[in-house]
Amino acid sequence: MNRRAPWVLVLPALVALVFLVLPVAGLLVRAPWSTLGTRLAQPEILDALRLSVVCATLATVFCLILGVPLAWVLARVSFPGHRLVRALVTVPLVLPPVVGGVALLLVLGRSGLVGQWLYRWFGVSLPFTTAGVVVAEAFVALPFLVISVEGALRAADLRYEDAAATLGASRWTTFRRVTLPLIAPGIGAGAVLCWARALGEFGATITFAGNFPGRTQTMPLAVYLALENDPQAAIVLSLVLLAVSVVVLSGLRGRWVS
Repeated sequence: MNRRAPWVLVLPALVALVFLVLPVAGLLVRAPWSTLGTRLAQPEILDALRLSVVCATLATVFCLILGVPLAWVLARVSFPGHRLVRALVTVPLVLPPVVGGVALLLVLGRSGLVGQWLYRWFGVSLPFTTAGVVVAEAFVALPFLVISVEGALRAADLRYEDAAATLGASRWTTFRRVTLPLIAPGIGAGAVLCWARALGEFGATITFAGNFPGRTQTMPLAVYLALENDPQAAIVLSLVLLAVSVVVLSGLRGRWVS
């Protein structure tokens, strides 16, 4: 049924749409399209792009290795404090990224709760290193993967797992041969969201890893620095991040966007 929308709802909706679209339109209008290729080829921009892609990919792999088992435990295992654990997993979603970076420093810094032993025993110092970028990005991105995979696990038909167990399959075999194929779309969607979130991370990265060109300066940090010296370069880097966002939304269309 085609109903006429009341203006009291249409007007705020239009204002909200303009509010969301106008900044993106302004970025596209002010973009230096004629020199875009030349600017993208600049060494400092290429370094930021390379570092961002590498660190985001490593952070996503790290999240997959740890996040899928964590999601399985949250979805399949009942234990005391289950709700508290799930709430703790989602804390990075609402925690200001800068606070997350400070927390990482207090735990993994050279004099941190864990970092002091890493440095004393193994000579490993994570802050202000490329590895620190990966850790900071993984910290803020992991909840996206866990929530996506947990949702897929809860939606999966348990009869297939029960049938495999009835046929004598071990729990590991059932997980590897039955559960993983069933939740593969959820893992894929979570991994894409995780990668995109890691690529765009700023606060935790600059706090925990710093902003050193070629070592810890990712694209968001390069945008921040370029705004002071070369606004056109900042626009170019912003366009790259915008393009990534569009690709991610397009890839997830049908699962997250109706």
